Parts: sequence; C-alpha cells; structure tokens
Amino acid sequence: MPTILGQNQYGKAENRVVRIVRDGDTHHIKDLNVSVALSGDMEDVHYSGSNANVLPTDTTKNTVFAFAKEHGIDSAEQFGIHLARHFVTSQEPIKVARIRIEEYAWERIATSDGNSRFIGADEVQHSFVRKGQELRTAQITYDGERWEVVSGLKDLTVLNSTNSEFWGYVKDRYTTLKEAYDRILATDVSAKWRYNWTDDERPMPNWEKSYQQARKHMLEAFAETYSLSLQQTLYQMGSRIINSRSEIDEIRFSLPNNHHFLVDLEPFGLKNDNEVYFAADRPYGLIEATVLRDGAEARIPVDLTNL
Repeated sequence: MPTILGQNQYGKAENRVVRIVRDGDTHHIKDLNVSVALSGDMEDVHYSGSNANVLPTDTTKNTVFAFAKEHGIDSAEQFGIHLARHFVTSQEPIKVARIRIEEYAWERIATSDGNSRFIGADEVQHSFVRKGQELRTAQITYDGERWEVVSGLKDLTVLNSTNSEFWGYVKDRYTTLKEAYDRILATDVSAKWRYNWTDDERPMPNWEKSYQQARKHMLEAFAETYSLSLQQTLYQMGSRIINSRSEIDEIRFSLPNNHHFLVDLEPFGLKNDNEVYFAADRPYGLIEATVLRDGAEARIPVDLTNL
C-alpha cells in the first residue's frame, strides 16, 4: 500500500448547550459550546468504510445534552471530564477523547430602584445580560489513564492609558516608528493554562475558583506593571498566575498589540497632549510566549492560543 493512515479523530463540533438551574425564583445559567473529538481503533472505517467501531457523531451530540441534565454543569472543566471519561470507558475502540469547551458568561440584570418597577420586580433573579465579549475555554483530554486539562480565555480586551513606554529598539533604514515614553497599551488577551492534575488519585482543583483567581491575577499584573514592552507585561501576567496558583504549571499567551496612534492635530492649530488617538485594528503586532513553572515541561502547542 503506497499510503498509510496518520493521526485521525472525529466527533461532533460546536454543540451549543444551555443549562438552567431553577432554585425557586432564583435561576442560574451555564451557556457552553462543546466540541467532541474521539480517536482510537479507526483504521477500518478509513481503509474499507466499515463503521463497526464508529460511534455516530449524532450520538456524541445527544450525550452532551443528556449529560447536561444527568450531571449538571458545575464548571466547563468538570463537564468535560464527565464526557471524556464516558466516551473512553464506554466504547472499547475509543482510546482518547478530547473535549473542547467555550463558555459564554452571563450576569444578572440589576432591577430598577425607580417607581416604574412592576410588582415583585425587586425580587427578579432570572434576567441576565451577556457579560462582555470574553470567552472562557477548556480542553480536556483523557486516554483512560491520564488527564490533561487546559483552561483559558480569549477576547478579553484590556487597556492601560499610561504607564507604558516603547523605546531603545533596533532601527534600520526601514524604521519610521517614533520612540514613545507615554503610550496606550491595549490588547485582546488569549491565554491557555495547563493544570498539573493528571490522575484520579489526586484531588481535583476547584475549577471555578481557579479560573476566577487566574483571571484576577492576570488583570492585576496587567494593571500594576509599568510596561517597557508588551513582552514584559506578558511575562509578568504569566508569572503572577503561576506564583499564585500552585495547581497551574504552564500558561501560554497570544497578545495582539492593539495600536493607538496619536492624531496630528497641528493642521488645525491644536496641540495633542496624549489625548486624541486613532485606534488601528490592523496590521498589529502579535506577541506570543509561554511562561512555565521552573522544572515543568512545555506541553501547550504553540498555536493552540489561536484556536
């Protein structure tokens, strides 16, 4: 045979599942986009078309919705763990399950203090508004023995209006950029972090608390770092998380430099004292790097943050 089959996987992608928990008049919402990828003994279906080892992708879709009812959704990570364990342990041909999840955050709508409230409006606990544009992400991989949990977020837009400089860089015949000693630093954070929990013999992290704390430390480092480069800020964000969260060994960032250029107002007889900027959406600098706990192995693929 002149060709052989390489790595392969299959499953149902982007299953949108919304789970409502009704605690009396107070409701809670989880909104996930779940993608399932399964791999194992799948040579025959590729070589001969035999589906004897194939669990239909429609079945994986149904499992996502059934598990939302049977197990609930405490966190994206826990939900993914339930799914991955099920597929690997219930189907002998399946050797590895990878579950990727995006979570859409919602927050409650505060009710009015005015006289326009309808009767009982001060007790409303079922109305929500989408919280920003950031997405929480999780990837859970299980091979029947070991787990790999990579959590993260993307599209988290942050901006510092000062305390950022950029100067002392290499200059050649094509360099036109002027050195900046007080600039806007803005980016859309995409980050993935890997947990050191890998087997069922160890207690799981508190996934919800860990995510919130990682996000908090990331934002605090961004705000508190006097930045001489976006690379420096990236490293401080990663270091703050790893130094503060013992359950995390590795974090990878992909940070576009959302450029803000001072507008030349001199033709109008006006002085622009770092007040008016043009926000350019492209082209943009793209800064990417991994920050590791000393002694840890880098396992997050370099391109994963762009997925």
